[in-house]
Amino acid sequence: MEMNQTERRIYLIKELQKDKSQLSHTQIPADEQGQKDLLRGLMNIWMPKPISEAYLKIESEYLQAESEARGITTLSDLTPVEKDLYLWQGDITTLACDAVVNAANSQMLGCWRILHNCIDNCLHSAAGISLRYRCYEIMRAQGHEEPTGQAKITPGYNLPSKYVLHTVGPIVSGRLTEEHCDLLKSCYLSCLKLAEENGCKSIAFCCISTGVFGFPQREAAEIAVSTVKAYKQTTGSAIKVIFNVFKDEDYAIYHEILRS
Repeated sequence: MEMNQTERRIYLIKELQKDKSQLSHTQIPADEQGQKDLLRGLMNIWMPKPISEAYLKIESEYLQAESEARGITTLSDLTPVEKDLYLWQGDITTLACDAVVNAANSQMLGCWRILHNCIDNCLHSAAGISLRYRCYEIMRAQGHEEPTGQAKITPGYNLPSKYVLHTVGPIVSGRLTEEHCDLLKSCYLSCLKLAEENGCKSIAFCCISTGVFGFPQREAAEIAVSTVKAYKQTTGSAIKVIFNVFKDEDYAIYHEILRS
């Protein structure tokens, strides 16, 4: 019999609570938001291991229904600022394009902080636990943490996007240096090249390295725009690039730079 969203959510919670964790004995709340928070929290701290097909089927049904309920934005819904370049303020987990970029950490397994609102946490929560397991397989094969400025690609799983590009941006804890700028530029170039190698015709960049990584917002935006424009001009690439922002301040910065 077909499950409704509440039944799916409770099933997923109970399955994830079978693993020993700090939330494994948490009582399932009666309210919808409480249940959603508990499920996301369990996903945030899930230790990667092989996943049953039964779980994956229910999780996909649940997460894709949640995504549709939030509303999906497609490239055709957006108006370019100039040829092949777009600026969009919104939730990147609801954006349907070929690839979205995740600002990852060097462990490359997602954010382990329960209900943290960083893009790494949000993307993994919306994609489902298959994303963490795939990242785990990649990093196990690599045998070392991900260097700053490079990129890895995974399926998008339950995201509207086809792929996720994971890149580790530089951390700025003091004065901004030329090395910080070069590494951030490398993040954008690595993602663009990897996207095109995998046949992507569109890519959405988040504001890599800003926020908790400490890169100044304006300088980061200037590097993002100039790097993308130079790449397209040098290579003749027709890839469509979406600069995705969440904060009003970042929108204003990108709008000014793209219009200048």
